[in-house]
Amino acid sequence: MVVSGDEVLLAHISDLHFGGYADLAQIEALEEFLPTLGAGATVISGDLSQRARHGEFQAAHAFVHRMRPHMPVLVVPGNHDIEWWKSPFGLLGDRRKYAKYSRYFRDLTPVLEIPGAILAGALSSYGVAFGSLTWNLRDLAVKGHLPPSETDRVGEVFRKAAPGLARILVFHHNALPGEVSRRMGLAHWRSTYRRLLATGADVLLCGHDHTEGAGQIDGSLAVSTSGTHSQRSRGGRPSVFNLVKVDRSAVHIQHFRWEPAGRRFLRSDIYSFARAGQPKVAVSVAGGDQGL
Repeated sequence: MVVSGDEVLLAHISDLHFGGYADLAQIEALEEFLPTLGAGATVISGDLSQRARHGEFQAAHAFVHRMRPHMPVLVVPGNHDIEWWKSPFGLLGDRRKYAKYSRYFRDLTPVLEIPGAILAGALSSYGVAFGSLTWNLRDLAVKGHLPPSETDRVGEVFRKAAPGLARILVFHHNALPGEVSRRMGLAHWRSTYRRLLATGADVLLCGHDHTEGAGQIDGSLAVSTSGTHSQRSRGGRPSVFNLVKVDRSAVHIQHFRWEPAGRRFLRSDIYSFARAGQPKVAVSVAGGDQGL
């Protein structure tokens, strides 16, 4: 599970969108390839479905079930996974929105401890909600937000964790602007940044934008943004998932790009970011042969 006593390895995938847009060749390749990476866990940062339908969730549940004999899997919901129209603005309570997702994946905010790390899921997907509103109509039911109650809860989970464990935060909406879209996934992101830094997380894993990314918040918190394994990648770019390694001094995020002709994922760019408390430097290496 763990690369060594001081290193943790995580496979980070997102936005599978089981349903009409899922790329089945990629899904099959992931099932075969992910178990070979030696990761301590797989993280799926939301949007398992396209329309929050039972058949889509059943296919996603079967995928997760096939992964679990190889490693633990942590899953959080995305905006496509909730039936927000059953309770817009939470007027009829939140249970209605999340009932179908919870039937298949239970916990909206899972916590997983593996050797060397603790992973905490946070809920950023609320549909049409006051906290997610912006002045842009395109953002309606698409943007997410992180209320203080969520960042406070995650911070408490991390504070109670054993010293020395890497602290991994997971939610759906992209915390950094997409490289192609230049859009933020989170509403009110400036105030959210301050609270994210206060959680004590070493790295944040997210998705939503359908474009891969690796960066930092305020030169401190590393961010892994995984792409999509559907037919809706931005700009026709190859789909990407990330392999995240956390060691004593740094967080390393390696992209694996889909090669349709070979029906396989190939190692691509790798980015390295100092963990909090270390000198704030980042190193990126382009190419297909760099391993973690």
